[in-house]
Amino acid sequence: MSAVTTAGSGTGTASGSPSGRRRAKAGWNLLGLLVFVTAGFPVYWMLNTAFKPAKDAIDPDPSLLPTGLTLSNFSRALDIADFWGPVGRSLVVSLAVVAIGIVVGMLAALAISRFAFRGRKIVIVGILAVQMVPLVAMIIPVFLLLNDLGQYDRLTGLILTYLTFILPFTVWTLRGFIVNIPKELEEAAMVDGCSRTGAFLRVVFPLLAPGMVATSVYGFIQAWNEYLYALMLLSQKNQTATVWLSNFSTKHGTEYAPMMAGATMMAVPIVVLFLLVQRKMAAGLTAGAVKG
Repeated sequence: MSAVTTAGSGTGTASGSPSGRRRAKAGWNLLGLLVFVTAGFPVYWMLNTAFKPAKDAIDPDPSLLPTGLTLSNFSRALDIADFWGPVGRSLVVSLAVVAIGIVVGMLAALAISRFAFRGRKIVIVGILAVQMVPLVAMIIPVFLLLNDLGQYDRLTGLILTYLTFILPFTVWTLRGFIVNIPKELEEAAMVDGCSRTGAFLRVVFPLLAPGMVATSVYGFIQAWNEYLYALMLLSQKNQTATVWLSNFSTKHGTEYAPMMAGATMMAVPIVVLFLLVQRKMAAGLTAGAVKG
């Protein structure tokens, strides 16, 4: 009996031994490195192509490492077509979608989370159902509707279109944040003399701010990178930055190096925005924790 117990305890000790933990940690690190390389390689190849000479970009036997660096591709990207016009229009559309979406989404999420009303479950299911519809399936109805409303080839029409698929995500995400904020905090503030609006602004809003930042960043990225609707609903004179990239594909071929240079310039604002807010998002989420 003692021998069996000793053998069993020895097996348990071996499975939890320092060497076993090191092997498990090495395995997880290897898996994480594989995921990082898989996700990061397209970005690396974009940068590699953007800075290499144009003739090397179409080499049938490309090199993984840059053989020469040049900035001529960026000059070519800026000269081939108007760059700042499409970027400015993309910025206007993205900021408008974020501003309208976050305000309307916050109010809708607050109503769904804090108030009981008839049809509440139907609204929640409807929000989920809208997110399941492929965007390409709605392109013809959206085109016909905007044309009837006189919003075809207008930035306002594109903003309304983007809101149709960004708002459901905004409402659903903010609802998750609001649900995790205890109602007792609002009730305690109202007992101390705050109105419902005052309790929301003084108690709920500061805890909800990190979720609003995260949702705003997602909405901005979605609106900034969207291509299909911007291509179908806007003419060339009103094109956005993503459609502007198609200028590098002509009947004579595709200029891959300048195209990658343009894509790099378009990615810089998104990367900078994320680097600026990601630390604040993490700090805000941990600071908003409630100890029970």
